[in-house]
Amino acid sequence: MAVKSFQGPRATAKKEKSSSLLVRDIMTKNIICFSVDQSIHDVMKAFVKHKISGGPVIDENMALIGIISEGDCMKEISDSRYFNMPILDKSVGHFMTKQVETLPSTMSLFDAASKFYKSGRRRFPVIENGNLVGQVSRKDIVIAAANLRGATWHQL
Repeated sequence: MAVKSFQGPRATAKKEKSSSLLVRDIMTKNIICFSVDQSIHDVMKAFVKHKISGGPVIDENMALIGIISEGDCMKEISDSRYFNMPILDKSVGHFMTKQVETLPSTMSLFDAASKFYKSGRRRFPVIENGNLVGQVSRKDIVIAAANLRGATWHQL
């Protein structure tokens, strides 16, 4: 006589989709912003004071119009030595990068890392619904990746 199984149907294991770490989860929200008419000398002082290497340039409506970095300041420093003149009080608008690449707040950590790698940039302003909501740096990406578990890349 055959043995009949009295087990009911087995439950299938649910595969949980790991929530991907997004740019909005790792970005800096309280960022130091600059205005287009601010002096480059004041910007360099702010870089030192706040221990940053750059930041977004915004207009009076808080719209992103550029980005200023230490690299942009190097031109002024170089020119001041070449012309044997003190650092002039030229404005941010003279030195800032106007064509600004941004990242959406919904981009994954891994896609953002790829964007950093391919572009060589040190920071990207983060845009959500057309508004500046933060900034993400290479350091933010490295810190977030270090907090992920080894080869599986699941969040701790």
